[in-house]
Amino acid sequence: MNILPRDQQIAVIGALSEGMSIRSVERLTGIHRDTIMRLGARIGRGCTWLHDKTMMNLSVSMIELDELWSFVGKKRREVRPGDGPEVGDQYVFVALGSLNKAILSYRVGKRNRENTEQFIVDLRSRVTGNPHINSDAWTAYKAAVTSEFRGSDYGQIVKSYEGEPSKDAARRYSPGWVVAVSKRKVAGSPREELISTSFVERSNLNVRMDSRRFTRLTNGYSKKLENHEAAVGLFVACYNFCRVHSTLKMTPAMALGVADHPWSIAELIDAAEGADDTGRPFTPLPPAPPPASLPAPPFVRERPRFTVIQGGRQD
Repeated sequence: MNILPRDQQIAVIGALSEGMSIRSVERLTGIHRDTIMRLGARIGRGCTWLHDKTMMNLSVSMIELDELWSFVGKKRREVRPGDGPEVGDQYVFVALGSLNKAILSYRVGKRNRENTEQFIVDLRSRVTGNPHINSDAWTAYKAAVTSEFRGSDYGQIVKSYEGEPSKDAARRYSPGWVVAVSKRKVAGSPREELISTSFVERSNLNVRMDSRRFTRLTNGYSKKLENHEAAVGLFVACYNFCRVHSTLKMTPAMALGVADHPWSIAELIDAAEGADDTGRPFTPLPPAPPPASLPAPPFVRERPRFTVIQGGRQD
């Protein structure tokens, strides 16, 4: 890994951030899977450090909270008493800015009260002011959010699912049908039309598409918790700093004011590698200026104009 050429490092991290499995990257690049795994874990841990250093003092007006299910080693029904807490279900708690679409805070762990409280404490340390907060009806949210975000408007989406599991084979690996949705005002005076978790639930699809470890019904799941956490850190950094959002036309980090241009994978690797000789975090260089002479724009065919003709039956 220490002698892996830089262009190959960029190719490996770029492929992992696009949702490819480790063995697929091995076949594509010719690099051994153990080297790919060690590089991904190292850069992923560096991305976690990068998130802690850069995503601070954030000014956001609306936040959505959700938990994304995953597992490490084996699923819950296969867990044995001596397996330890790092095996089995491992949820990813995500706090998403509704307007800038940035992942503000995240945490990997069991879906329990302790992890929920630590997740909300971390979010509070990164966000200034009293934003409007929305979440699902997970019971541990109420006490944690109202304790850390005093003065904020807080609402919950309460979903009711069908009582009997579906017998249809096509629905066997899907969640139950939602039969009712209601909105609950928990703290402050949240406007009912603003209580929603649609954006953060949509971001769950990004995680499952861009990180192979979250793809269902495959053998690409994580076998070690530390590698799972590194994969989440890599995804969050790529999503915030490198991926241009289709609606924003910029990266979420740019929308927050944390970055001034979309980062390349090479810049992300440099930033994740650590601090410079002075101990200050690495700051990517600004993009190169455009060339003096730009190529002519491509020819665009003019859209034809149509005339509406009144129709009707003719006798």
